[in-house]
Amino acid sequence: MLTGWGAADMIADRGILRFGLTCAVVALLAGCAAKDGPDESLSSFSAEEIYKRGEYELETSRRSSDSLRYFKEIERLYPYTEWSRRALIMQAFAHHRAREYEDSRAAAQRFLDTYPGDKDAPYAAYLLALSFYDQIDEVGRDQGLTFQALQHLRRVIEEYPDTDYARSAVLKFELAFDHLAAKEMEIGRYYLKRGNYNAAINRFRVVVEDFQTSTHTPEALHRLVEAYLSLGLRDEAQTAGAVLGYNFEANPFYQDSFALLTGQGLSPEVQGEGWLQSIYRQSILGRWL
Repeated sequence: MLTGWGAADMIADRGILRFGLTCAVVALLAGCAAKDGPDESLSSFSAEEIYKRGEYELETSRRSSDSLRYFKEIERLYPYTEWSRRALIMQAFAHHRAREYEDSRAAAQRFLDTYPGDKDAPYAAYLLALSFYDQIDEVGRDQGLTFQALQHLRRVIEEYPDTDYARSAVLKFELAFDHLAAKEMEIGRYYLKRGNYNAAINRFRVVVEDFQTSTHTPEALHRLVEAYLSLGLRDEAQTAGAVLGYNFEANPFYQDSFALLTGQGLSPEVQGEGWLQSIYRQSILGRWL
């Protein structure tokens, strides 16, 4: 039995030896890859050795292709192994980090199709959702990506509710949801400024009915007050003001609507019948917000 400094020295020597061997493998793989194509040079190495080289390139290289060729070779040389599984999820990650979203999406979906019950399936589903979500940047862009992001974020939330990925997906879902409402508001304001009140009302109605929990609902209700008053539809304007006041009494948009209504001798109260009356009743019954 080794004791004292002798044991410590041997442990240190073993650590240095392992580190040296790892570096040697990485260096050898790098040299082979540089000398020959990856197909010819990697067949003599184990899946673990190739995988470690891929990890090394992922950490040190700015080009995704430098690591991806190793992960892809593992799939070719060692299919249906543990290392092949790990290499596939790393492909999805490497593509996503390089903003190669379509390739990341394809790799993540392939992982889910091949290993649906695997412990890394939640992460693959999350990467798939991110491949859409991370392309959402400007309100003016086509919203198809936002709808796709919402769909896949919901999948993460519903299928993997007890994971950190689900908790992150909830936050991103709310932001994406708000993004869609922002798009409707942008179009509605455009129509409102140009006096196309019916078109504006249709957009603001979408926000109130379909995006009720978004941050844009108070403004949508205020814009409805403006649009209905411009059309001379007093009952609708008063009801929109009532819904706004009931749910967002402290919001500045309610103060603006209140001033508009009282300036014309009106008050924010439910009048007549229509879709806003249904919204008001839902609010009172606690089924809305």
